[in-house]
Amino acid sequence: MNDNLRSETALVLFSGGQDSATCLAWALSRFARVEMLGFDYGQRHAIELDCRARLLSGLKALNADWAARLGESHTLSIPTLADVSETALTREVEIAMDADGLPNTFVPGRNLVFLTFAAALAYRRGITHIVGGMCETDYSGYPDCRDDTIRAMQAALSLGMARSFELHTPLMWIDKAATWQLAHDLGGEGLVDLIREQSHTCYLGERGAQHDWGYGCGECPACSLRAKGWREFVAGR
Repeated sequence: MNDNLRSETALVLFSGGQDSATCLAWALSRFARVEMLGFDYGQRHAIELDCRARLLSGLKALNADWAARLGESHTLSIPTLADVSETALTREVEIAMDADGLPNTFVPGRNLVFLTFAAALAYRRGITHIVGGMCETDYSGYPDCRDDTIRAMQAALSLGMARSFELHTPLMWIDKAATWQLAHDLGGEGLVDLIREQSHTCYLGERGAQHDWGYGCGECPACSLRAKGWREFVAGR
C-alpha cells in the first residue's frame, strides 16, 4: 500500500497513447480514485480511442490496488475542433513542416480546448486535480505543450471557475526514454509490455506492423520519437 496516497480524485486526459497511459499509471500510484477523459475530435488516428479499453483491462490485471482505484471513463465528442482545423491530424494530407516552423500536425488550441472541457467535467464531478501528458522536452514544438501554457491555463481555469484546479504534467521535463523508464518504475515489465502492445501513438493510425516499441507506421514524427526513446531506454538498462 502506498503511504503517500492522496485522498482526492484525479481526472486523467487519457487518449490511449503511450504518454497518457503512463500518466494514468502515475495518477493511480498517487490518488485514491482516478477517472479518465478522452476526446473524439475527428483525428485521423482515432483508433487510439479503441486502445483504451485494452489498456484499462491490462492495468487492472497488473495491480489490484489500481483496479480498485479506477473510476469512470468519459469520452467527449468535439468534432468542431476538426471543422476549424486544417492539419495533418484532422485531414488526409502529408505530414510536413509549415512556414511558421511548426509541423502541420499541430492542431491549434487542442490542448487549451481539452483542458477547458476537462476542467468543466472536473468541476461537475467535484475534482480539482487534472493530469495530462504534455511535455516540452521531447516533443514536436507544439506551443500548447509548454509548461508556461499549462501554468497559464491552470490560473485561467481556476479564476474562471472559482475553483483551485491543479494541473499535473508528470512528463513535462523528461524525454521519451525517461517516459519508458517511468512506466517501468511504476509497473515493471508488465506495464512496459502493456504500453508497447496496446497503446497507440502513430499519427497515421497504423496498427499493421509491430515493432520493438509497439505498432505504427514507423515514419511519422510520433513513431520516430517513440522508437528513439525505446532504443535509448533499452540501451540504458
